Amino acid sequence: MTSFLVKTFIKNHEHTESSEVRAAYAFLSGAVGIAVNILLFICKIAIGILTGAVSVIADAFNNLSDVASSVITVIGMKLAGQPADAEHPFGHGRIEYLTALCTSVMVLCVGFLLLVSSGEKILHPEALSFSYVSLCVLLLSILGKAYLSSFNKRMGNVIRSNALLAASADARSDMLATSAAVLSLLLYHLTDINIDGIMGVLVSGYVIKTGLDIARDTLVPIIGGSAARSDFKELLELIESYDGVLGTHDMIVHNYGPGHDFATIHVEIPSDMSLNDAHVLLDDIEKAAMKRLGILLVTHADPVDIHDERVARIRDMLEAIIGKRKAEGLSFHDVRIINAAKGGLNVVFDLVVPWNYSESQVEDIKKEIRSEIKGCDPALTPVMTVEHGY
Repeated sequence: MTSFLVKTFIKNHEHTESSEVRAAYAFLSGAVGIAVNILLFICKIAIGILTGAVSVIADAFNNLSDVASSVITVIGMKLAGQPADAEHPFGHGRIEYLTALCTSVMVLCVGFLLLVSSGEKILHPEALSFSYVSLCVLLLSILGKAYLSSFNKRMGNVIRSNALLAASADARSDMLATSAAVLSLLLYHLTDINIDGIMGVLVSGYVIKTGLDIARDTLVPIIGGSAARSDFKELLELIESYDGVLGTHDMIVHNYGPGHDFATIHVEIPSDMSLNDAHVLLDDIEKAAMKRLGILLVTHADPVDIHDERVARIRDMLEAIIGKRKAEGLSFHDVRIINAAKGGLNVVFDLVVPWNYSESQVEDIKKEIRSEIKGCDPALTPVMTVEHGY
């Protein structure tokens, strides 16, 4: 069903990196959400009026309120898909994160309201009213919300959308809450045991956790969380596949919304490569990154002397000293040697340490490395610049 809807209503649905295609996915997701919730509303309001069941009518208006969530998703994704302009040169993609954040707030509100009402039911239990009509309505809600959750999750994974994944989690929370109501109702009908309040507390805990998870996943890119290295493995492989590239380091990634990735990276090249050749090489890499991966890449050339035997020997020595600490997250780059004023050589390099290292740990590791370098060659003076990996 989902594949049929996508192929029918989304032109060029395979090009998920396109802002227009992403907006089309979001519009379809919102339209399906609106349609399902309105259908549930009509069915429930009709059954509620015919049977006089106030609870069914109340649940019908709950579905009507869920339409607002789908509308917010559609509007948010539409705004996020706007092209870049003078005031927003990197586009409006982060509005999508704000859309997901709005959904998380709605989920949290539902969770806290459910917690309060469930607590009241535990303190002041009330007899449950069982009817097969109500049971059928609840089962209909479960099926509808299960479909919406699955549909939005699939759509969200296809275009990597936090907003659609948040909508999926919202529908899943509704499904779980209704399932708990069905279980409580059946147990009460069969045994006269009322666990409605207890089930409500358990479900509210899950709903609140879902809302917090959505908020966390949404806030991380908004406040500038680090990109997973696995996400940019393809970029590193692309760069290092070019002849003349000796290595890479200091990659920094900026994200302005799904599909709006910007990166800077230092590319190591032979020091005897001409300036013109280096420019052509890096320019080709940047164009390929945009064409193949949709990443706006800015490169910085780091010359490496590959013919000086002294540099090669010192790099091997540093690899032996620092390489054994690789599991701890330590690495090095930009090795250079400079003649010292009083004789000997200054070994200049950047030392990368994990973010969780304290200042005292950094000083201790510098002392250890300095001591081991001196132990290998007393004529060498280490000059380290400590930095963190991005």
